[in-house]
Amino acid sequence: MMTLTEPSAKILVVDDDPDVRDIVERCLVDAGYKVWTCGEGAMVLGVIQEQGIDLAIVDLVLPDTDGLALTRSLKEHSNIGVIILSGRGETTEKIIGLEIGADDYLAKPFEPRELLARVRSVLRRLVQTPSASPAAESMIFSFEGWNLDITARTLTSPKGEPVELSSGEFNLLKAFVEHPNRVLSRDQLLDFTHANDSPAFDRSVDVRVGRVRKKIEVDPQNPQFIKTIRNGGYMFAASVNQS
Repeated sequence: MMTLTEPSAKILVVDDDPDVRDIVERCLVDAGYKVWTCGEGAMVLGVIQEQGIDLAIVDLVLPDTDGLALTRSLKEHSNIGVIILSGRGETTEKIIGLEIGADDYLAKPFEPRELLARVRSVLRRLVQTPSASPAAESMIFSFEGWNLDITARTLTSPKGEPVELSSGEFNLLKAFVEHPNRVLSRDQLLDFTHANDSPAFDRSVDVRVGRVRKKIEVDPQNPQFIKTIRNGGYMFAASVNQS
């Protein structure tokens, strides 16, 4: 993860439209960032590895791959930030993009100054929350036999089995175990999961809660852990221990 100051950050712009690439590149270069561009997904991982990219700005429609699939791959195989920049402005697309791990989503047409503000916001979060080194001491939250390792970003069931979580699901569960037995509003959950710099999609919280319930609840329709509080939000009703 990036350890340099923001203006020294390296940014990759992935878009098949050369005009969009030029606009974004000019905006970022004028702000002091180092910028690389490419028009197809096949080049992305190579550029990231060779140049040490800190943040990728990715279009959803690429000639050789789906932008959502590319975003998922980037978040699974690297520690870089990802902003989706796409002509698909539907709320569903935005929710999916954030669910698979994108740090932000901006629809086209866009205002360059807004894009620059989003870039700065994501880079600040990356600086504030660097990834842990392999030698770092683990921080584990335990509840009813479940173990959430904050350092390794893993969830283990009471049977000792690993449970796969998307980046958004992990951040949501982390917010819950860090604030157990406390009613959290949707706005608070957006804030705790670092989604407050994007438009506030209340439904994205509900979707994420539903997905986490399916992974940790015996009966997701009658949840034991994540309780819905009418006109309040959600509460994690469990005794949580930290080690």
